[in-house]
Amino acid sequence: MLSYRHAFHAGNHADVLKHFVLMQVLQYTGQKGKPYWYIDTHAGAGKYALDTGYAMQNAEFESGISRLWQATDLPATLAEYVHLIRQENPDGKLRLYPGSPAVAEACLRDEDRMRLFELHPNDFKLLRQTFQHGGRKVMLFADDGFAGIKALLPPPPRRAVVLIDPPYEEKQDYQRVVTALQDALQRFATGTYIIWYPLLQRAEPKQMIDKLKRLQLPSWLHVTLTVQRPSEEGFGMHGSGLFIVNPPWTLPATLQETLPWLVESLGQDDGASYTLEHQIP
Repeated sequence: MLSYRHAFHAGNHADVLKHFVLMQVLQYTGQKGKPYWYIDTHAGAGKYALDTGYAMQNAEFESGISRLWQATDLPATLAEYVHLIRQENPDGKLRLYPGSPAVAEACLRDEDRMRLFELHPNDFKLLRQTFQHGGRKVMLFADDGFAGIKALLPPPPRRAVVLIDPPYEEKQDYQRVVTALQDALQRFATGTYIIWYPLLQRAEPKQMIDKLKRLQLPSWLHVTLTVQRPSEEGFGMHGSGLFIVNPPWTLPATLQETLPWLVESLGQDDGASYTLEHQIP
């Protein structure tokens, strides 16, 4: 369980989808005057070097954020996401990629708070370095986020965005997601929950989504981005998806505008596509 290091995958197509959508959710949540919390169950290292170390081994960012880096025809909302990445790379060269906690930090206001979980000892050490000047705004937990969020819900301001983003290296993670969401909704039904998952040629991802849809949720959105045909060997991730509980009502229109562009830009063959479904009153 502690073998996964997100640095191998930093800035890939899945990160682009996840962090773009995360930005949309956080910006919408921040429009109201009241403060809120951002809670990340699997925070990783916080930021990732792309020009050295793990990220260079497979260079997955080259078919992800790199394809947006020099684009001149970005939709406005995607341009905001790329601008955030550029703020981490002021010399104009793509060397550093912000993970979910760093994306969130850029969106949060002074009165908002972050609560970050990371179980891997090496990544937790890096996460602590990333947020060493976070002050009272940030609290870090070297703990299992699935279990840890129970103590944080409901949050004091009664407003929160929760990202549930496990590595899924163990197939039990799919059921852990469902169980964690069920428990979280009992404690804090009005929170916004973002669940990321990989598109794989195996039954567990689809089974998880089917279980989530059967939870009788009042409001949800499900989006997938496929970048290539599934491999003939049946291995590897050919895309990713997000299932969001209590999403912003503005999100479907934003995604409808940007997903065709992402398919065109990040697609690796004629299997590239997207799906978008939602139930928002």
